[in-house]
This record gives sequence, C-alpha cells and structure tokens, in this order.
Amino acid sequence: MEINIGTHRRVQPRTVVRVSSCTTMRVITIQSDAPDQAAIDDAADVLRRGGLVAFPTETVYGLGANALDASAVARIFAAKGRPSYNPLIVHVPNEAAARELASAWPESASRLARAFWPGPLTVVVRKRDIVPDIVTAGLDSVALRVPAHPIALALLRTSGLPLAAPSANRSMALSPTIARHVVRSLGDRVELILDGGHTNVGIESTVVDLRGEQPVILRPGVINGYELEPYVGAIGLSPPAAGAAPRASPGMLDRHYAPRARVILFESADAPSVLAEVARARASGTVVGMLLIETRAGGANLLRMPNDALDYARRLYAYLHALDESNCDVIYVERVPAGPEWVGVRDRLERAARP
Repeated sequence: MEINIGTHRRVQPRTVVRVSSCTTMRVITIQSDAPDQAAIDDAADVLRRGGLVAFPTETVYGLGANALDASAVARIFAAKGRPSYNPLIVHVPNEAAARELASAWPESASRLARAFWPGPLTVVVRKRDIVPDIVTAGLDSVALRVPAHPIALALLRTSGLPLAAPSANRSMALSPTIARHVVRSLGDRVELILDGGHTNVGIESTVVDLRGEQPVILRPGVINGYELEPYVGAIGLSPPAAGAAPRASPGMLDRHYAPRARVILFESADAPSVLAEVARARASGTVVGMLLIETRAGGANLLRMPNDALDYARRLYAYLHALDESNCDVIYVERVPAGPEWVGVRDRLERAARP
C-alpha cells in the first residue's frame, strides 16, 4: 500500500462538497506557501460571524472558532462531540497576542516563545477573564500557541481573532492530516475547510504547564523535554492517571487518537508469534493491517514505518487513516524505540491502543 504524504498542492480551485440534501460544506483548496488572500478573507468572515473553519496547522488540521465568543466555541464542542471538561488550545499570531490573553506571563514563557514559536509548542499560563470559561473547561488557565503554518498565520492575522482550534475530527478519533480526513470525520458540522494539503509534523503539539515552580509537560509531542530544558531548567512529565479527567491539558483523554479499527501494540521480539496470530486472523476473514519498523512480513494492508521519530510522527495518522479506509478490523503496530525523541509518538500509540 502506497500512501502519498508529499508536499502541499499548489493549485487554488474552489469546490463545494454536498454533504446532505439540506446543507453544504465548502472546501477551498489553497496554496500553503502563498495563501490566496480572497480565500483567507472568506474564512475570516465565517469566523467573525461565529462559524467554524477547519484549517491546516503544521501539526494537524484544526477546527477553529473565535476564542472570545462562547457561543462559537460551543459549536466546536457540539461538532466534535467533545466533553466539556476537555479544554481547548487557543491559537494566536505572536507572543504579544498571547500576552493579551494571560493574566500572568512568566519569563519562562517568553524564553520558550522566542525559541519555539511559531511551532508545535503550547504553553499553559493563567488566563485573563476575557477568555470564556468554556474554552478552558472552567480552569483559571489557558493553553496558547503560535502555529508554524502560513495558512493558519494568515487566517489569524486577517481575522484579528484568537482561535480556539482543537483537531478537526470527532472526539477521541484520529486527528486529520489532510482535508479529506476532516470531511470524513465532521461532514456538515463544519462550514468551511481550507485545504492546504498534508501537514508537516503530523501529531499534536507538546503542551507545557508554566503555572508552577517547575514546568511540567502535560502532553508530549515532537518537541521533547531535553530540548526545552535549556530554556526553562528541569522539567517534569505528568501524564494523568488512567481514567482521570484531563483537568489541565487538551488532548489527554485516556483513550484518544484512535482509528476505528482496534489497535494492538507488540514488541519486536514477539514478532514470530504475532505474525502467526495475524495469519490465523486473516484466514478466518478478519481484515488485518500492520505498521512495522524492523519486523519483516508480507501481505495486504502492511505499511513500513521509518526508523526516525520525526518522519514516523509525520506519517502516523495518515497511515492509520489509510488502514481505516481499507476497512481493517484490527491494526498491529510494532512498538517504537525507547529514546526521548519518540515520547510523543509512544503517547499517541498507547492511547490509541487502550480499550
């Protein structure tokens, strides 16, 4: 199976996807490195009117709404079927805009902003009252980041709005890395999609809590603790207990980032017995997919994964989406290496595999 996760498309046609007999969802294909201003203006107008716009960031596609409009943000939760206790990340165009939403902005936040923004890093700080409680799940904190994608930045600058934008998919499901994934997951729940091609990072941002004396990673991503420590000192990693409500960070439900198919993780050393189990399952009519790094095997729905953490992250959701679209019942995934650069990918796979 070949999956194309190549460069962004450079064409700019506008299309309308008919989702049902009574409504339409517009999809505008837009050039990433030089976004069409007319398309950006169109999307900004939707946001100013309280609508929802799906757009690419460097991590995954986000489902955006005006973060200062509680009614608009409520539409995000309704569209995704997202639990109200799961806070949202607010996207802003620069550090100055982030400061406007924070009641306290520690020096550590500035150091991280200078080093990693725009980029796949989210900081959690104390919020100002202008940020609606629905955005923060009633917490006194807000999660902020500046995305490193030309379309996202153009939309933020043109709209003049901070945008609450979780991943543009149904809650707990696979995050989208192309516009088609958004259409498949949300359908007519979103008014407009800006199709900027494939995302480049592929998994969600690292989330760092800066409210306490010691910074804590609430959600790992492609930026790991060793990269952060030169700017903020010793940093902790605090995943929530299994089954606990994610009271501090977006994207930390116990089961999350999951395809429709059941995911089973296995160690490379167990490959012989796993391959025998796969053969028996296929013989009984079960449609099986596999993501492999080192293990050698053959058969349909088998995808080779790179032995590089950044490249693996970039491909992960696209490949899982492809296996779902191939109607796999179960997906066997070879566990990734143990190095710190793999922590974000490990987190996503372990959550996807939970029952």
